[in-house]
Amino acid sequence: MNSRSCSSLEKSISGCQQVAGKFSDSDIKFMRLALREARRGIGRTSPNPCVGAVIVKDGDIIARGYHKKAGAPHAEVEALKKAGERARGATMYVTLEPCNHHGRTPPCSRALAASGITSVCIGMFDPNPLVSGSGAEFLRSQGIEVRHGLLEDQCRTLNRSFLTYITKGRPWVVLKAGLTLDGKITLRKDRADVITGPESLKWVHRLRDRCDGILVGSNTIAIDDPSLTTRIAGRRGRNPIRVVLDTNLKISPQAKVVRQNDDGRTWVLCSPSAPSDKIRALQEKGVEVISTPVEKTGRLDLAEVLKLLASRQITSVLVEGGATVHGAFLNAQLVDHLQFFYAPLIAGDSGTSVIQGFQVEGGREQAVRLHNVTHHRLDEDLMIAGDVDFPVHRE
Repeated sequence: MNSRSCSSLEKSISGCQQVAGKFSDSDIKFMRLALREARRGIGRTSPNPCVGAVIVKDGDIIARGYHKKAGAPHAEVEALKKAGERARGATMYVTLEPCNHHGRTPPCSRALAASGITSVCIGMFDPNPLVSGSGAEFLRSQGIEVRHGLLEDQCRTLNRSFLTYITKGRPWVVLKAGLTLDGKITLRKDRADVITGPESLKWVHRLRDRCDGILVGSNTIAIDDPSLTTRIAGRRGRNPIRVVLDTNLKISPQAKVVRQNDDGRTWVLCSPSAPSDKIRALQEKGVEVISTPVEKTGRLDLAEVLKLLASRQITSVLVEGGATVHGAFLNAQLVDHLQFFYAPLIAGDSGTSVIQGFQVEGGREQAVRLHNVTHHRLDEDLMIAGDVDFPVHRE
C-alpha cells in the first residue's frame, strides 16, 4: 500500500496534544491553517492521505500547499515551490510527517533539507512503516529543528481512513441509514420509501463525495433500484465505486447501477459458484464481477470483502444497506463510524427495521456504543454520528 493513502470524512476535534516541545498560540494558529489546506483535498487524494503545509517566516505566512491527488506533488513540495528562496530560515507547519522514501514522487524530507528550512512542526507521525519516524529523523540529521504532536488529534481525525487502511489493511467503514423515529428504513416492508428530507439528502451526497466506495446488498438493489451516484449542485461531486454484495447474482441487468452511464464504476461481488451465464450478462454491461470467498453460512465473507477492496486502494467505504447488510457488518465488528438520519416519522410494525440479524447478548454493558458523538439538525431531521465501540467480549 502507498504511504500517502486515503480519503476521508473529516470532523474537527478541538485541542492540542503537546507531545514534544512547547507550542505557542501562533504555532496552533499556523497548524490550523495547515489543516485547512489539507481539507481542500478531502475525497480527492486517494489512495494518499490529505496533507496540508504552511511556511512561516518572521511571523508571516509566505506559502501554503496541499496534496491534490495521487501522483501530484505532496503538500510540502507545493508550498516550497511557492516560497522559493524565501523558504531559507523559515518554519514549515505540516499535518503529516514528511515522507522519506521514493514513491510516485521523490522524498519530501530531501526537498525540505535542500530548501533552507530551519524548523519543521509536524502534526502527526506517518504510521506507514516506510516512513514511521524516519522522515523526522532525517530532518534532524540535517540540522533542522523538528517538533511534533501539534493538533495531533485533529490531524488523525482528518486521515482516519488512511490510518485504518495502513494499520488494519482494510478500508475505514461508515454505516449510514435514513430512518424513522422508531428505527425503520421503510414505511412498508419490501417497498422503497423516502424517509428523510432534502437537507439530509444533501448531506448524504456530500458524504458519498468523500468516500472511495459505496456498498449495498442485492436486496437494496431489488427494492430501491438506487443509482448510487453523487449529486451535488454544479456537478462538482465525485462518484464513488459502486460495490454490490450479491452472492448468487440475483441483480437484474436492467438495474440502475448496471446501466449507469457516468464516470463511476460498478463492482458486483459474488460467490465462486455464481452462475457463469449471469456473470457474462453483467460483464457485457460493463460491470466488473469479482469472485469472493464465502463463510460457512454461504454468505460473502465481509473481512475478505474489505481486504479485497483495500487491495484495490479503496480506503473508505460507505455502507448504505440494507438492514441485513447492516446487521452483518455489526456482527463482524467491521464498522468504524456511524451516521443515522432520523426523520420525524413513525412507521410501526409495517416498516423494516434498520438492522436485522444482529443481537446484543446481555445488558447495557454489552451494547455497541458510540463515542465522539455529534448531532446535526437538518431542517426537520436529526443526524446523530459517532465512532463505533464494540464491547471487548462478545459471545
